[in-house]
Amino acid sequence: MRHLIAVLFTLGLTACSSVSVDDYSDRQPTFSPETFFAGALTAHGVVKDYKGYASRSFVADITACWQNGIGTLDERFVFDDGEKQTRQWTMKKINAHHYEATASDVVGTAKGFSYGPAFKLEYVLLVPVKGKNMKIKFDDWIFMQDERVAINRATMTKFGIKVAELTVMFVKD
Repeated sequence: MRHLIAVLFTLGLTACSSVSVDDYSDRQPTFSPETFFAGALTAHGVVKDYKGYASRSFVADITACWQNGIGTLDERFVFDDGEKQTRQWTMKKINAHHYEATASDVVGTAKGFSYGPAFKLEYVLLVPVKGKNMKIKFDDWIFMQDERVAINRATMTKFGIKVAELTVMFVKD
């Protein structure tokens, strides 16, 4: 019985642990938002609902530049149903591993963390749903593949419950 309790306790502890972005600090290539998000990029993405159904896809053209330590990412989305959206991010490097970012549809300030090939961005986005803006928490993980390609996976939650998932491939032109 003691062994069963010990096993269940250990499983419970590992279920509560999660990967931290600094776990990637010794991996290569090193993702630098200032370098990767500079110039023209194209993003190809798919949105999956909470059941895993791929409900939407999109292509986005991104123009990005950095000047005096401030980055601007101008995103223009076209979804498979014809909807168009734009978003302009302003990003600032705080120190070697920390960033802050804002956009007009982001509530407050997004927090970014960069270690090795990983970049994590946490924020709350106002997402239009049936004519109203819903606050959705995004947990974005971007992994640099090489100097031209990065893959993004975002989990979207509401009240701590996963409502959707986003997968995006960024390609530098």
